Amino acid sequence: MSFVRYGTPAGRWVLLATVLGSGMAFIDGTVVNIALPSIGAEFGADAAALQWTVNGYLLPLAAFILLGGSLGDRFGRRRVFVIGVAWFATASLLCGIAPNVAALIAARALQGIGGALLVPGSLAILQSSFHPDDRSRAIGSWSGLAGIAGAAGPFIGGWLVDVASWRLVFLINVPLAIAVIAVAVRHVPESRDPDAARQIDVAGALTGAIGLALVTYGFTAWPERGATDPLVLGTLAVGALAMLGFVAIEARSPHPMLPLEVFRSRVFSAANVVTFVVYGAIGGLFFFLVITLQVVVGFSPLAAGLAPLPVTLLMLMLSARAGGLAQRIGPRIPMSVGPLVCAVGALLLAGIDAGSTYVADVLPGVVVFGLGLSLTVAPLTVTVLAAVADRHAGVASGVNNAVARAAGLVAVAVLPLAAGVGTSLIDPVTLAPANRTSMLLCAGLLAAGGLLALATIPSSLAAVRPDGAVPDDA
Repeated sequence: MSFVRYGTPAGRWVLLATVLGSGMAFIDGTVVNIALPSIGAEFGADAAALQWTVNGYLLPLAAFILLGGSLGDRFGRRRVFVIGVAWFATASLLCGIAPNVAALIAARALQGIGGALLVPGSLAILQSSFHPDDRSRAIGSWSGLAGIAGAAGPFIGGWLVDVASWRLVFLINVPLAIAVIAVAVRHVPESRDPDAARQIDVAGALTGAIGLALVTYGFTAWPERGATDPLVLGTLAVGALAMLGFVAIEARSPHPMLPLEVFRSRVFSAANVVTFVVYGAIGGLFFFLVITLQVVVGFSPLAAGLAPLPVTLLMLMLSARAGGLAQRIGPRIPMSVGPLVCAVGALLLAGIDAGSTYVADVLPGVVVFGLGLSLTVAPLTVTVLAAVADRHAGVASGVNNAVARAAGLVAVAVLPLAAGVGTSLIDPVTLAPANRTSMLLCAGLLAAGGLLALATIPSSLAAVRPDGAVPDDA
């Protein structure tokens, strides 16, 4: 197939389709946080139900995103991407008309399956469509623009909740999805891995999903039932065994959803470890920030949604440049410095309490965090995709996205427990100290991610590529 070039009309159309499509999934990964107090008030939902409103989406997204990448490699990346966008839009409609919290959680799970089909496809389309010389810039632009979508989620959600209803947070996806499908069908070239097996790894997909579900349920039920409850202990134990079973199945399957050969690249494995640590902290930070600003400080949903706006602006200005920087000087420095800067931002946000003001207590932390995030995301994505052969682009994208979403899933399940939230996320007395603890934990994770990158990521992009030309001292 012929490649498209960055900056050309054809390249812009491909970027538009992939950014808008993945942006929907990223927005719905963050936008619900701002609506949680309103959802809880309307449905009388407790902390566990509100956690499942978030994790009901993140769980199938993390569990099936590997399958989504694998399906794209086998049956066509554009085809699976378009199916995912249509599925996501249908599930969004069901979320918007949900009559109770149980129906909302079920519809969110359907949303997660749609996201699992479209998110890995968007990155794999970029990797396979753009000329090799332009991929870093294209991925940098995707990271910045799609990251903006995720960071803009709380703002969009806050405005919609304030002026109308939390239900519009989901219903707005329907017209956006129609536009994405129209652009993709007309302008995105089809690509696939000609050597990929045609069978679907059903056993691997189910085992991975069951393992994630049980582990997540165990941590979510822990605060209410206690650490020694048989149900908590049983689900955590069986979930861990299921995850081990998933690895065993993938090692033996003739057509694995996750070809373990991609982990022969030390850089790919290391970058995904960094992803898990850093994205767990990012998910936990945004989860607590927008809720704390409403419940503890007294911000309106719109004001709380506007609070992270500097992150959006900084990613818009800097992410593409960060991708280019990784191309020139290698990924090690930006992937090391970025999370450390984010950690400083998290420490600044740990001081939020009932008397906080935006300019003095929120803005400095958000700006510093945004600078670090802008420096981190594009180089990390470029490194992950460059570390495997092009034919595994969908799998590599799926693995990295699965790791990132699983990290957010675990963070939302574990951080409230670790921070001492208890059974309510809308009680300011318990939420204020819990926010402080969670921000300190997130800062520690971010610092660990930066140090891991410094120790494991090569100093040049050429050393990342799987061509055997990796220097011994890389």
